Order: sequence, then C-alpha cells, then structure tokens
Amino acid sequence: MESTALQNKQVWRLIPLLETAGNVQMAIDYWLLEQHQSGKHPPTLRFYTWSPPAISLGYHQKQYPESWQNLIWQGEKLDLVRRPSGGRAVLHQGDLTYAVVTSGIMGSRLQAYAKICEFLIQGWRSLGVELNYGQAGRGYIHNPNCFGTATGADLVLANGSKLIGSAQLRRGDAILQHGSIRLNPDLDLFAQVFAQESFTPFQLPQNLNIETIIEALIIAACDCFNMQIELQPLSETEWKAISAQSNLMN
Repeated sequence: MESTALQNKQVWRLIPLLETAGNVQMAIDYWLLEQHQSGKHPPTLRFYTWSPPAISLGYHQKQYPESWQNLIWQGEKLDLVRRPSGGRAVLHQGDLTYAVVTSGIMGSRLQAYAKICEFLIQGWRSLGVELNYGQAGRGYIHNPNCFGTATGADLVLANGSKLIGSAQLRRGDAILQHGSIRLNPDLDLFAQVFAQESFTPFQLPQNLNIETIIEALIIAACDCFNMQIELQPLSETEWKAISAQSNLMN
C-alpha cells in the first residue's frame, strides 16, 4: 500500500540551497517557470540567499529613491535587481527566499497564493511559530516597501509584523511564486533603505538555524503538495541557459 501511495505522488525537483547574486537568482526563477510552462521541467521547490545583499524591485515598480543606487553595507555595494514578479521593493539581507514553480492550481490569484502558502504556514507551525494572512487593502500600492504592509498574500506573526512577503508571476497555467522570509535583518540598514520606517525584528528560537527551517519547510511542502522530492543541482547545461537568461534580463 505504501509503495502504491508513493507511485501516485508527483515528483518535484528540489534544487539545493544556493547563494549568489540577485540577477542570477531571478534569472533562475524565470527560467524554471518558462521550462515548466513548456513542459520541459517538473514542478520545482528551491531556497536561496542573495550575495551581495540586494533590493529587489517589483516588475512594474517605477518609482524608488535615487539613493538606492549607491547604498553600501559592510563595505559592499547593494545590488538593485528587477524581479520578474510584481509587488514592491524587498531588502534581501539576513533573509531566506523560497521559490515554488508549479501548475494546475485553480482559482484566483489570491486563492493560488493561499494554496502555495499552506506549506509555509504548516512548516513554521511545526517549528512552533504561528503565521496568519495579512489584512491590508489596496492602499499598500502607495508604500514602496513590501514589508511596510501585509496583504492577503503575506504571512504575519501574532504581533502583526510580517515574516514572509511573497510575489507571483503566471505564464498560462504555470505559476512562479517566490518570497522573502525575514530572519536576521540589520535594523540600521533597513532604516537606511526605508527611511523613517521601523519594525520589531522576529526573534528566532535559539534551536533554529537556516538548515532546520529549510528541512521543516520541505517536509511541509511534501505534505501540502502531495509530492515527493528529487534533489537535483543545476547542471552545467542548465547554468549556460540561465546565464543567457540573466544577460537578457539585465
């Protein structure tokens, strides 16, 4: 019976944790979406971090402070990167980003967000952290900072502060949803980027590290998406295709 159940589960690709520049990370996500839409690639789950730290802008975000082009943190210039997805600016420093590429999710955009976010809620609950959906209305579009407000696509802690901000891109039936999980942000840098805004940082329980968090989220994803995972790093051929994608996006 157990063997039959495993056979009925869809196989997703899990790409190992990757730390690299933001334009490369965005090129990977977009390439995975295109490949999945064309039927050449299975649904995919991955986690990554940004090096150097970066500010990512939503695809349609036209206005942002000119000072963002010359920000320095610990002697390193922050990247300014355009996401293929919508939403507002996100500071990627001290965060973990997740990306889900899948298809076949029915309903509205918000219903798709909710379906994909199930694994985030379940995974964090297994770590002792309860999350809920944000309640902000359409007024959020006037705030350039993604973490300044929490919409129904975002996940907030009991005190109302946002832990996870997500954005989405659809291509036909295929969906890319990626989001920033704010773990250990530098408060001074945050204040420098988003002038006069402040927040109460999330205090990670001492027993949690990035590996533990990823493991919990993978287990939750397997349950929520009724799938099994196949760990598969990007191949040399795939890296070449992604590099070409990255050059096109710059």
